[in-house]
Amino acid sequence: MLAMVLEHSYMPLQAMRVPVPVPSAHEVLIKVLACGVCRTDLHILDGELPLHKMPLIPGHEVVGIVVQRGDLAQEFPLGARIGVPWLGGSCGTCDFCRMQRENLCDAALYTGYDLNGGYAQYMVADARYAFLIPEQYDDAHAAPLLCAGLIAYRAYAMTGDAKRIGLYGYGAAAHIIAQIARHEGREVFAFTRRGDTRSQQFALGLGAAWAGDSDARPPALLDAAIIFAPAGELVPQALSVSRKGAVIVCAGIHMTDIPRFPYALLWGERSVRSVANLTRADGEAFFDLARQFHLQTAPVMYALQDANQALAALRDGTFDGAAVLLTGAGA
Repeated sequence: MLAMVLEHSYMPLQAMRVPVPVPSAHEVLIKVLACGVCRTDLHILDGELPLHKMPLIPGHEVVGIVVQRGDLAQEFPLGARIGVPWLGGSCGTCDFCRMQRENLCDAALYTGYDLNGGYAQYMVADARYAFLIPEQYDDAHAAPLLCAGLIAYRAYAMTGDAKRIGLYGYGAAAHIIAQIARHEGREVFAFTRRGDTRSQQFALGLGAAWAGDSDARPPALLDAAIIFAPAGELVPQALSVSRKGAVIVCAGIHMTDIPRFPYALLWGERSVRSVANLTRADGEAFFDLARQFHLQTAPVMYALQDANQALAALRDGTFDGAAVLLTGAGA
């Protein structure tokens, strides 16, 4: 099969012919149809996250068809269209796993990081950590839901009953969760890179009440903010435009250091917290919600062999929405 392979950090992916993998007991073999391109993939390629596996096939927003099953993989029938997320496995026995907080398991395995992912025509995945894709989404529109959607949903849940929510970094995750927030009657303020009027118009088109630069002061104080951009300096910035009792949620797996800031910004029972990965319960709740109304993802499509182009465009912020690789699967 064709796969895009990372052999060293800081190097482009290499198009290679590699063997089709064989599923173990709890795994399914998936014919990959689409795979989203996530900022976490960039963090891995750019050396901001230490490599756990080399060579590595990245990709953890995978949509595909089950074509073979291991002896104990009974969750999905052959031919089922399923999604594979970032969390690819956990120990099942530690305190966190027993509390259904497997996202914090020290032995967790991550798709496209510890395990080969979806930048390939086929992949294997533990069926216990995959999800059935709602029928109303085609492959390209479903792929961003597997990470941008799931992580954004977990971050959004941490904002509680906040009525006015700021979203910092208006990319793949923000454009999905903004729709859910608007559907639930919340007010969304979108913060983008300085001078990025294109993304600001994109946010307004999806129902944001206001859109402006990341260092701008919005027309009203925030009840909560979710920071999707991997920029630590946005934490004190978000605190400075939030009301007492607000929560600031850091939603990325990697962020630059948070600079020193005066305690006065935190005082007033404001809080700062992080999101780590996802749980299977998050996925079930999110996809139940995604079936209730149609989320408008905005895929920007690339061929599998153009993965380096897609990653470069994501790094440079040259598009709105979410980059998605279409595999043209077939050995």
